[in-house]
Amino acid sequence: MHRREGGSHRVGARRLGARRYSASMRVDILSKEYPPAIYGGAGVHVAELVRALRARGDVDVQVRCFGAERDESGTTGYADLPELGSANAALQTLGVDVAIAAGTVGADLVHSHTWYANFAGHLGSLLGGMPHIVTAHSLEPMRPWKAEQLGGGYRVSSFAERTAYESAAAVIAVSEGMRQDILRSYPALDPADVLVVHNGIDSQLWARRRDDEVLARWGVDPAKPSVVFVGRITRQKGLPYLLRACASLPPEVQVVLLAGAPDTPEIKAEVEGLMEDLRAQRSGVVWVPEMLPRAQVIAFLSAATVFACPSVYEPLGIVNLEAMACELPVVATATGGIPEVVVDGETGWLVPIEQVQDGTGTPVDPDRFVADLAAALCDAVSDPERARRFGLAGRQRAVDSFSWASIGDKTMAVYQSVLSR
Repeated sequence: MHRREGGSHRVGARRLGARRYSASMRVDILSKEYPPAIYGGAGVHVAELVRALRARGDVDVQVRCFGAERDESGTTGYADLPELGSANAALQTLGVDVAIAAGTVGADLVHSHTWYANFAGHLGSLLGGMPHIVTAHSLEPMRPWKAEQLGGGYRVSSFAERTAYESAAAVIAVSEGMRQDILRSYPALDPADVLVVHNGIDSQLWARRRDDEVLARWGVDPAKPSVVFVGRITRQKGLPYLLRACASLPPEVQVVLLAGAPDTPEIKAEVEGLMEDLRAQRSGVVWVPEMLPRAQVIAFLSAATVFACPSVYEPLGIVNLEAMACELPVVATATGGIPEVVVDGETGWLVPIEQVQDGTGTPVDPDRFVADLAAALCDAVSDPERARRFGLAGRQRAVDSFSWASIGDKTMAVYQSVLSR
């Protein structure tokens, strides 16, 4: 790995190595998202990882997150700096990072998640001499459409991410596909320091539970087949392709979209227009634009026939694990880390995609991708018994291969390896 600041990391590791197995070892986990303010997979990952690590009893986990104070021991919230209230959103983020970095003094190791918190980890590492580990949930070079959202702030976020990655003691990728993206995006990194620890799922929290009253509240008929989508309205989630593909579904199949938090007014307008077009062609199109509590999401997943994940960029896709844990088969794009979760012909259908190599993930032939997605969805709803078998196999795979206890153990092993250098 690039080592412009590497000396301090190695010194810190030697200084702390004798303490690495002690319950007094302090790890500060830094994240923009943390309960109750979670809107994406990275936030779910952080919350579950913290719970798994704290359950071990051999490490003091301190959480430093964005936003209001949390009513949780060992967790500190950091509000936006009022002095930056009118500044670009990326600068507001760096302001919070500076405050978080000050709080990390005294930690044995800092572990940051997403670019929002990466710079806090980098600054804390420089300040305190402790190693900094980054978990990669997404990569700014792979999301150039964010320039629509952040303007010049996208260059700031890209700078913050690159600086943190190239100075970190280790980078954890949530999938092998993500690891390859990291090494392509940041070739200065030492491949030996880029490690894979998959995302996970709490199979007790996420399990099939029918609640037809929830469905009725939104106008979904539990007696009819349905395709369900859960995700934010952002370019990487591929929702416009799904809306086009759903026009080919049999008329009795409902289309249920739990889709909110649009990145920009432009993507929101595009999705709304495609939604109107789809509703003009067929009935049974239900759009839930708000972020629902877990129990209600589980109700939709438990009643559906198949889950759709049309993402054009997905490092792993916790949402697929959530669907699988609810015994729902998955139709998903064969990109990023998705093929490491969804087994084609066993737990679902993988839709092939050839993508433009400009970082956007855009299909080379969008019409072909839409047609292939439509064909997979139609195949999935054509045989309910097969879909049910795939769903049960998906549940078993989620339980066997993606438990948070196992992921906590693997993450702790990375900590110990870094601290023992």
